Amino acid sequence: MTKSGKKVIAAAKTVASKVPAPSPNPMTNLILADIALRAGGALLRRGVEKGLVGGAMGATKAGRIIKGRSMMQTLVGTALARVATRSVPGAIVVGGGLVAKSLYDRNQKRKAKAVGAAAIEDQAERGEAD
Repeated sequence: MTKSGKKVIAAAKTVASKVPAPSPNPMTNLILADIALRAGGALLRRGVEKGLVGGAMGATKAGRIIKGRSMMQTLVGTALARVATRSVPGAIVVGGGLVAKSLYDRNQKRKAKAVGAAAIEDQAERGEAD
């Protein structure tokens, strides 16, 4: 890192240490930080999901698809994300599975496209009903 970069980091740390916490109670501050991080993570996740799905189908339909997810889909996605983020072997297994599924879908392009489109339509309909 350059000298100017180190100076900027040192100045930022100095300024940050002078900003008062929202509450004098450290436990309250910890709870506030946790809520802010979880809310930010949820917003970021929703944006990424809409971006990946909405690129091909439009933002409105992507929102309905995301909203129409079943509880099982949500739990499986959460479990896979936890396995992938808690260890390197977990990340390798989950990542390898995703790569294998993508390659399989590319190999079965027409069939996979038809099956996926039917599943997406069903999920979008469930999202509209909520």
